[in-house]
Amino acid sequence: MRLLDAAKEGAPWEEATQLVLGIDPLLEPARAKQAYDSHIARARWLTKRGYKEFLERDP
Repeated sequence: MRLLDAAKEGAPWEEATQLVLGIDPLLEPARAKQAYDSHIARARWLTKRGYKEFLERDP
């Protein structure tokens, strides 16, 4: 959720990756970008569809 908030506020992905995921984009640029992309995609999916699938599951 923190990544979604950062994106909504217009924070650069590098800043969000460092603060939220703890990956230094200067030291590990490829890893940082890949982690950001996968985490933001999952967060977006969760807020749009994933929570519905979770709620529809049988216990």
